Amino acid sequence: MHASKVVVIGSGVAGLSIATRLAVKGYKVDVFEKNSYPGGKLSAFENDGFHFDSGPSLFTQPQNIEELFALANEPIGNYFAYQPVDVACKYFFENGKQVNAYTNPQLFAQEMKEQLNENPQSILNYLTQSEKLYDNTGRIFLDHSLHKIKTWFKGPGKALSTIKFRHLFQSLHQYNCSHFTSPEAIQLFNRFATYNGSSPYKAPAILSVIPHLELNQGTYYPKGGMISITNALLELAKNKGVQFHFDSLVQRIIHHEGKARGIVVNDENILADIVISNSDVYFTYKNLLHNATKAKKILRQERSSSAVIFYWGIKKQFDQLGLHNIFFSKDYKKEFDCIFNKKELSNDPTVYINITAKMEKSQSPPGTENWFLMVNASADSGQDWTAIKQQLREDVLNKLSRILGEDVQALIQTEQTSDPIVIQEQTNSFRGSLYGSSSNSRLAAFLRHPNFTSSIKDLYFCGGSVHPGGGIPLCLKSAKIVSELIAAANKKATH
Repeated sequence: MHASKVVVIGSGVAGLSIATRLAVKGYKVDVFEKNSYPGGKLSAFENDGFHFDSGPSLFTQPQNIEELFALANEPIGNYFAYQPVDVACKYFFENGKQVNAYTNPQLFAQEMKEQLNENPQSILNYLTQSEKLYDNTGRIFLDHSLHKIKTWFKGPGKALSTIKFRHLFQSLHQYNCSHFTSPEAIQLFNRFATYNGSSPYKAPAILSVIPHLELNQGTYYPKGGMISITNALLELAKNKGVQFHFDSLVQRIIHHEGKARGIVVNDENILADIVISNSDVYFTYKNLLHNATKAKKILRQERSSSAVIFYWGIKKQFDQLGLHNIFFSKDYKKEFDCIFNKKELSNDPTVYINITAKMEKSQSPPGTENWFLMVNASADSGQDWTAIKQQLREDVLNKLSRILGEDVQALIQTEQTSDPIVIQEQTNSFRGSLYGSSSNSRLAAFLRHPNFTSSIKDLYFCGGSVHPGGGIPLCLKSAKIVSELIAAANKKATH
């Protein structure tokens, strides 16, 4: 047990998780959050009786949260409930074809045969390879720091033997083209590059590991919507003694003689033995450490995609839609060229719609649906987002009305929007990038900032902008990695 004091900057998923992990070990933990609410991107709001999760909408790998509650010796059922979802996503293509992505691999393979004439065995082989790649590489490179020598002695031989030349030197698109015959199947599996804000035409084929998490391990729905994850993690942290300070913008990290000493909040020095930043790593260096050189170095890595989001209360129920829905663009390559090269939006965007009212009717008024509608966008670089949103709204409404056979605009009862500027303001994600840096290069995973810095002792980093990456599962893993780094440093100091 330790009496050491820890301050955590930011109460995103990773911040909440690391706070609990250290409190359980006996540290005195204080969390400082600039907003009046916890969760970072994983927050929520209501409009006219419609509930909207404002950020991430996909829940996979619940074992990451289960592990945290087990560590805290708390029954997860007292805080949080979730259920498996039979169909991970419903896919709609411009040529009229539709696919239900079942979370049962056999059913999914048969669906791909019936709808796209894909060989079922090709689907099953791909998912088996995805699982093998995750089991042999993910458990090493996602669960541990890539930047510590000991990680490379945890069985990298097996991991490196699993990674083939094509996993690193082919794009995900090239890899998928070698596995599937229909353009629809290729597009469907290309989409998984967007799970970390990247382009399937640039990102390496090792991202083929991602379908395993959703289609083999399963997709889940948390009762009460995604915000229930934040609420459960907050309550757990509080019950373990963590102190929270909301509306508390951290101004600076105090460090002296190569060691973190605390933070400055509201012009007051808060001293601590350990400082952990759950804020965007670029902002941490630029604003909190005043290290412009290091901040500039981080920007050498391409920013991940951002998003434009429409929150629509729809006064009708659509039987053909599910919890997760994708309406693909006709020209996927053009769409990603617009996002990453031209820094604009395609006039034929891929549209994602999440509808939690499909799982819980109480999420919206009777006879209605709550649409969280997201379109991938470039990170902010000075675009006119007001004009972009106006044009995008028109393009999206035309697309959905045509495919669904309904005047969608006439059904919008309430509306709110978000864009890269709003995302940056609310979450400190630089330029609104949802995942920090993209994975549009072979070395992207190794160039992502580590969970520590060798220049300042007792300063650590967790969250989506550092190793191992963005998304709820990886943010939870980053908190675990930091916890283990602190434990290792403490053990070394006592010997």
